[in-house]
Amino acid sequence: MLLDALEAALAAREDTVRAFLPEPGRMTRLRGELRGLEAAHPDPAPRGPLFGIPVAVKDIFHVRGFTTRAGSQLPPELLQGEEGPVVAALRRAGALIAGKAVTTEFAFFGPGPTRNPVNPEHTPGGSSSGSAAAVGASMVPLALGTQTIGSILRPASFCGVYGFKPSYERLSRKGVIPLSPSFDHVGLLAADLPLLDKACQVLVPDWHAATQPTAPVLGVPEGAYLRRCDPVMEAAFRNALTRLSRAGIPIVSVPMFDDFEAIRERQYDLTAHEAAHVHRDWYAAHRPLYHPRTVELIERGQGVSVVRAGAIREARLTLRADIEAVMRREGIDLWASPAAVGAAPRGLSSTGDPVMNLPWSQAGLPALALPLARDAAGLPLGLQLAAGFGRDEALLAAAHALLPLLPERPATRYAPIISTP
Repeated sequence: MLLDALEAALAAREDTVRAFLPEPGRMTRLRGELRGLEAAHPDPAPRGPLFGIPVAVKDIFHVRGFTTRAGSQLPPELLQGEEGPVVAALRRAGALIAGKAVTTEFAFFGPGPTRNPVNPEHTPGGSSSGSAAAVGASMVPLALGTQTIGSILRPASFCGVYGFKPSYERLSRKGVIPLSPSFDHVGLLAADLPLLDKACQVLVPDWHAATQPTAPVLGVPEGAYLRRCDPVMEAAFRNALTRLSRAGIPIVSVPMFDDFEAIRERQYDLTAHEAAHVHRDWYAAHRPLYHPRTVELIERGQGVSVVRAGAIREARLTLRADIEAVMRREGIDLWASPAAVGAAPRGLSSTGDPVMNLPWSQAGLPALALPLARDAAGLPLGLQLAAGFGRDEALLAAAHALLPLLPERPATRYAPIISTP
């Protein structure tokens, strides 16, 4: 059933959306793999919890049988590596690798060819462009992505899907080409919340069920950070807060991130410094093959001192501690904020501004994007929720409580087909 849906969606939309790297014979391969799984597991009862579900994998993950290109023009032989534990866990759970999803160059800002599935004249966001678009176009219900600043939650918001970035290092980064190891997170994009839950149970080590709260206390980080979003997004966000409050959800507004510009500069300085280190040898040999945005990043990083980089690594933990101290003081369970500054920008030259995701990524806190509303043109807008470090399970449990109260309530299309625990 899901492979039929994938084949139909690819035929109808892939020429426009361009979520995947081309693969001749994709459906023949997938149907053969499914037959093999069914032969190996003829009894449905013990099958893996993601049995037969096609999953798109961002093309900075190494996947057995696929070439890693990382959205770049560099010689592919330089970029290959061993498949990591996250992809291996998908296979053990019975998932099918639908293919490599387009990424921006090396998961930074150099855009690929992918278009927004809601309106192809707009960006899908990045860097997990193809992953978000493949889910948003109903090609696959689940995709792997990564986030260094806003590369999962921003495209999730732009494409109207769910995006989850676990706590820093909760999911292994092995088998993934790094951008900035101090900030890189492996995460997921999904078509609905129950499937995202199931994927977390499979992929996140030591995942445990959390009690679903009836009325989590939401903190709103007022000030310079929230002023970054545009008027349409702000109006949708404030409308959602009003709805939640009227439904009995406690909301606490707190001045936060007065030094937001310094937080932002730290993020880009350390990202650049570490990217310059990751690419040192490749860049020396192949500079003309790099996208101008990646060149700019690497050359910025070459000027960031080791002392500055070390101080920023320490500042990550200070930021986390400061955020969690406010949560304890104010009795906050989750932070609520826009998942992007607005709807997806028109055009493909930019993947949009990730600034709304930045503080939670820098602090390594778990964060989730939920479909929130649509603007006047029908483009999606997302709500971002963030929890304390290691409180990933509580974050998803709270999302289940809040989702029915939000303006946009997408159907849980895939809940009936996933195995129960």
